[in-house]
Amino acid sequence: MKHGFLIDMDGVIYRGNEMIQGAVEFVAALRARKIPFLFLTNNSQRTRRDMAIKLRRRDFDVDEKHIFTCGMATAQFLAQQKPHGTAFVIGEGGLLNALHDSGYAIVDHDPDYVVVGEGRTLNLELVEQAVNYIQGGAKLIATNLDTSCPTPTGIRPGCGATVAMLEAATGVKAFSVGKPSSIMMRAARKELGLSAGETTMIGDTMETDILGGVNMGYRTILVLSGGTNREDLKHFGYKPDLVVNSIADLYNQDFLQESVNGEFALTA
Repeated sequence: MKHGFLIDMDGVIYRGNEMIQGAVEFVAALRARKIPFLFLTNNSQRTRRDMAIKLRRRDFDVDEKHIFTCGMATAQFLAQQKPHGTAFVIGEGGLLNALHDSGYAIVDHDPDYVVVGEGRTLNLELVEQAVNYIQGGAKLIATNLDTSCPTPTGIRPGCGATVAMLEAATGVKAFSVGKPSSIMMRAARKELGLSAGETTMIGDTMETDILGGVNMGYRTILVLSGGTNREDLKHFGYKPDLVVNSIADLYNQDFLQESVNGEFALTA
């Protein structure tokens, strides 16, 4: 049985502008052994092409096909729910491109959906428009519910913070597609052509990466190079299959060869 990996990005392969030791080598080993993998991100700002270029400039051997964003998952979901629909978008290029690629039109009047992603262009005029559209019957969709995003200088408000404002103003709860939603986790697995038993999620956040993997029946690996400490685990009613200091701990021939041979096992 083959095996593959879904890999979070910030906190797993890099932290802000700093590369995490062993990440480039781990990805190179996956490519060399033809082990399928996909980077998953709850950031919808950039297109998969933009993100692939960003990683290649940091010496990662990746292509566009190795990137899967919450913007892509959201666009695919909406295309299934209402083909060739319309959306009013609070977000940036990655989300806009994904919606266009899925057959959606971006409008500023009578949209089927109000879709919210990450971005630095938010203003109260956009919020007011979104509130009016939601009250007029547009459905509220969140690419994710992360309340903050890490930056090199600290954190900034995330998609979840914007969504919370719209929910408070309208009394309407958003439907979220990004991690830990089963919609994104399942869509990413299908991109790799794997079954649940053939899939492992590697992430640094219990509430998104690990919870999403647990809910889907994937094997899960928590790395402590991001936002979670080992002491934090006692606060959760679920646990990962394996906890390691960083992705560098996974870079050894036996671990990867087991993935190739179908003998893959995790020992906490």
